[in-house]
Amino acid sequence: MSKKKLINPPSPRSGKAPFAQGVQVGETLYVSGQIAQDPNGQIVGVGDMVAQAHQVFTNIEGILIEAGSSLVDLVKITCYVSDMRHYADYSKVRSEIFPDADIASATVISPGFVNPDALIEIEAIAVIGSGNK
Repeated sequence: MSKKKLINPPSPRSGKAPFAQGVQVGETLYVSGQIAQDPNGQIVGVGDMVAQAHQVFTNIEGILIEAGSSLVDLVKITCYVSDMRHYADYSKVRSEIFPDADIASATVISPGFVNPDALIEIEAIAVIGSGNK
């Protein structure tokens, strides 16, 4: 049986959260919900969904890289958006990141995050090596 491996890319905010940024079991990687924080824990793009969505995917990519993976290995994302008015901007960024629509995805409107400047949070599941790109 595979043991779980904690994935925490090095950054000033590493170790500050009471959870792992990612947990790998076998070839499956579970990525904790990511908000648009830079490596110092500051929100990027306050009030700007496009900037925040890009930062969230950058954060997810960093966790994937730390595990020896990449965005092409993502198989499922769940996105929480603070307000329906931001959905179109998020959807545009998601389409840029996944132009082939080759990922399972759900979006939930969720007013209010732990950080009030966050407009978006995304959690993800990847299967390492599944992307074949």
